[in-house]
Amino acid sequence: MDELTQEESDIVELVREFVDNDVKPVVRELEHANTYPGKLIDQMKQLGIFGLAIPEPWGAARVSTPCYALVTEELARGWMSLAGAMGGHTVVAKLIQSYGTQQQQDTYLPQMATGELRATMALTEPGGGSDLQAMRTTARRAGDCYVINGAKTWISNARSSRLIALLCKTDPAARPAHTGISILLAEPGRGFTVSRDLPKLGYKGIESCELTFDDFRVPAHALLGEREGEGFAQMMRGLEIGRIQVASRAVGVGRAALEDALRYAQQRESFGKPIWQHQSIGNYLADMVTKLTAARQLVLHAARRFDSGKRADMEAGMAKLFASEAAMQIALDAVRIHGGYGYSTEFDVERYFRDAPLMIVGEGTNEIQRNVIARQLIKRNSVAP
Repeated sequence: MDELTQEESDIVELVREFVDNDVKPVVRELEHANTYPGKLIDQMKQLGIFGLAIPEPWGAARVSTPCYALVTEELARGWMSLAGAMGGHTVVAKLIQSYGTQQQQDTYLPQMATGELRATMALTEPGGGSDLQAMRTTARRAGDCYVINGAKTWISNARSSRLIALLCKTDPAARPAHTGISILLAEPGRGFTVSRDLPKLGYKGIESCELTFDDFRVPAHALLGEREGEGFAQMMRGLEIGRIQVASRAVGVGRAALEDALRYAQQRESFGKPIWQHQSIGNYLADMVTKLTAARQLVLHAARRFDSGKRADMEAGMAKLFASEAAMQIALDAVRIHGGYGYSTEFDVERYFRDAPLMIVGEGTNEIQRNVIARQLIKRNSVAP
């Protein structure tokens, strides 16, 4: 953590202590019961975690993106769901900072910094998946408001958030399609329905919901920024920090799996010696720590690029792609090292194995990440015909 200031290092250490002292003793019971971690979320608010990406004058403790990534890693090391509770919130905060009007910034950011107001984003639609330009949710201008109709799915923290950055079509006839897409800052009201919570393999405790909009009205000033049709580009920039955050979650899950496997491999004996001394187990551990270290460095590289102000979608995509695949493999290897106990719900490694796949498919699937990386690679290294 040499690149962090002393204050940032202290923040990471504070979150690490929170995870060790308050999260780890209760996480297994909460996760297995699929219980919303209200007390832990309140503690995160008190620690200022929801405001880490919000600068003055609206927030008090904005940190660098590398620090934010390491805080996310610590939270995910304790319970990936806690890191998920602040992921979309940060994306919305960045969107409002970068593109919002002065009124939008002054209205929302102070409350978001304290966690009093929590936010999430709504992109994915039923049947739409990663093809955001094919969305069917529309917002029709009617006087001094927009009338919204459509549906979204897999919206994390939908019941807990009181502000939704809603991606929708304000001009369905626009060509190319992305020029007709806008973001509306929507507060739940009449015509806005959280229709159901989706059952999940992992990522327990935090709700993922379907949303429906039936002549749902928001004021015209809910449009993010000053002009319609800029929402797609705005969201693509917002997803850079979102993908860095998801990659950091993957590093946290991978780290937790490695730490548990390392501890078990030293305590468990077979054939008269600790199992880490068996070459097959030692090889697993060597590969696990190598992949984890490489993943963290890719995340920090993307974080530094993001803070430079340069386009970071390629770097964020590489970090998300590599870290999520590494976390999945590390979690599987941790199960192997634990043997039969790795399949038991009395050990945490089974949870890591269930949580890790989310980072592969969330915030843009890894197949999409490869497309993003390849396009940017060619753009930055184009060869004249």
